Amino acid sequence: MMTDHETRATTLTDADARRLALEAIATLVYVKKTAADQVLRRVGVPEDLIRRFLTERDPATGEKRSKRDAGALVLEELARTGGDHAVIRNIVALAADWSAFHLAQNEYQARAVVQKARELRGVLAAADARELAEAEARREAAAQQRQREQSEMIKRQSALLLAQLDQAASSGEHQQRGYLLEDLLNRTFDLYGVPVLRAFRRNGGGEQIDAAFELDGWHYIVECRWRTRLADIRQLDGLAGQVARSGRQTMGMFLSVEGWSEHVVPLLKQNPNKAIFLMEGFDLRAVLDQRIDLRRLLKAKISALNLEAEPYLPMMEIS
Repeated sequence: MMTDHETRATTLTDADARRLALEAIATLVYVKKTAADQVLRRVGVPEDLIRRFLTERDPATGEKRSKRDAGALVLEELARTGGDHAVIRNIVALAADWSAFHLAQNEYQARAVVQKARELRGVLAAADARELAEAEARREAAAQQRQREQSEMIKRQSALLLAQLDQAASSGEHQQRGYLLEDLLNRTFDLYGVPVLRAFRRNGGGEQIDAAFELDGWHYIVECRWRTRLADIRQLDGLAGQVARSGRQTMGMFLSVEGWSEHVVPLLKQNPNKAIFLMEGFDLRAVLDQRIDLRRLLKAKISALNLEAEPYLPMMEIS
């Protein structure tokens, strides 16, 4: 954060820059129309304000305003919309590099303005650098605060979901556990910001999909199982058929809380169309217990399947 001294110094610097900008408008170019072309247009003043600069009259005298008064009017109008800061900086930079002294009525006054602009340009650059650093620090602090709040929210929600998982594990209602598993999975994906599509039917209602999610441009059809008996390959054949009937950028994830039989992994490896990876209850528990990030878990399993033809990567082997 800037100190009070730095804040006051920045305020004074801005006031000095505004005064110098008015001096530049009034002094560098004698002819008003030429001043509009050589100064105002070059620093980004809008055309409607340039017309007012050229034509505005003093309500008291009816005479056209001087370059100084008209310039003050232009800066006041820009200040209403917050556009004065950039224009004033541009005028200071223009004046610091000014060499067309033949356009001035008084060359010595014009040279004095140029000298002041050269001195002020460095001061402004330092002030702007401080403001930029301060703004960046505020953005970083805000981002860190949002990250802390997000992490805390994930931690709280994960604890609630984990408690539901533990409660369901002691239930003998197998069908209800299956429905709960789908809901837990969907809510976990929502928690980590992974787009998920809840259970739906397709192909005229003839095909039931437990869930689906999207990750890095690919779609994944999900099959969920929570039964006391280990899942066998026949259950995965159903998921394989759903994947095969989907678009080319679709894969499958088979979630079985109780795992699967010893034949499942070898048989999946024999399938030339390796499009299904496995996830077990321990994986889901590890995510909810904050031992691993969901996206990291999914990407590691998908990479193992795509690069190593390995349909099952244990969570403990993810580095």
